Amino acid sequence: MGNPKVLNNYGSFDVTFAKGEGAVLTDINGKKYIDFLAGIAVNVFGHNFKPLVKAVANQAKKQIHVCNYFTSDIGVKYAEHLLSETDFEGVYFGNSGAEANEAAIKLARKYGQINGGSKRKTIVTLDKSFHGRTLATLTATGQAKFHIDDFAPYPEGFKTIEANNFEALENAFDETTAALFMEPVECEGGVIPLDPEWAKVAAQKAREAGAIVMCDEVQTGMGRTGALLASDELGIKPEVVTLAKAIAGGVPMGACLYRGRGNVFKAGDHQSTFAGNPLACAAADTVITELTKKGFLESVKEKGEYIKNQIAKWKLPIVTDIRGKGLVIGVEVSIDPVEIEKECLKKGLLFSTAGSNVLRFIPPLNISKKEIKEGLKILKEVLASKA
Repeated sequence: MGNPKVLNNYGSFDVTFAKGEGAVLTDINGKKYIDFLAGIAVNVFGHNFKPLVKAVANQAKKQIHVCNYFTSDIGVKYAEHLLSETDFEGVYFGNSGAEANEAAIKLARKYGQINGGSKRKTIVTLDKSFHGRTLATLTATGQAKFHIDDFAPYPEGFKTIEANNFEALENAFDETTAALFMEPVECEGGVIPLDPEWAKVAAQKAREAGAIVMCDEVQTGMGRTGALLASDELGIKPEVVTLAKAIAGGVPMGACLYRGRGNVFKAGDHQSTFAGNPLACAAADTVITELTKKGFLESVKEKGEYIKNQIAKWKLPIVTDIRGKGLVIGVEVSIDPVEIEKECLKKGLLFSTAGSNVLRFIPPLNISKKEIKEGLKILKEVLASKA
């Protein structure tokens, strides 16, 4: 499976892609696939999106990288653009979701030291959450299957509570809590949206205990749920939000946004060689420009509802639940979801699984109705054959 010279720690399928156009990928044998995966919510505008291609090409002609001892013109422009659209005060740029979350963890710990001393260091996360593959972000992840014994010992200072459970909030926070860290939709955990009322109470209790509120929007941010930030729709105004995946449309990038009590970073606190390089910032500036065009985010919500409604109309007994927001959709099934994933792949449809029994659809946000229908046709055929 995959390239034998590349470590297959991804469990890659035996498919090698050569090019893409919109929400369609073509492999080296010329076979076409409808893309309901978007590089795991990364290719927000699909493949060969002309404005993004042009921005990257033009920036590459000017400068690709500048040492962070200095700033670049596009880096300054993009930072101002991002902050104005998201209503945050400052941003740290990184290269990935895990790195953005590491920055958030360090920021929370520093906040705790300033506001409570050495005892205020605990970060509360949620069960079924996923925050990354570094040791700290793995520890923050509320899924035991990711806590591989061979990687131990794991860092201290994390606590997990049950999402959407009001009783779990009764003793969740105290004088040792530095931050509450949660995903608006637990995507890797099975596409589980947070109950907005629960999130508001959780945020209130965390703040009453002296902690800050942080949202991991690595997968839900940048339009995925039909809002620029999914946390905006929860009504909790977090002090910190982390972004990655879709932020630069496929160019590796991450970001840690902060405001209010979350504004504690100083020079030297957290650094990275490639963070916010001009190439990534040029791509990201194009992405946010396109996302914020009139009517675009509304179309994301409409497409998501269309997909969910179509699957519901099939009334297949194998489908036990359909959930999600915008274009992050989870379809719970009664058999091994990987079996369905593999069969759809053979027929030309890409998606991934999440949790223990969920099909996860996270297509490009500009996917056409025609492409959606072609993908759903394959999905229905496979699901019906398994019913």
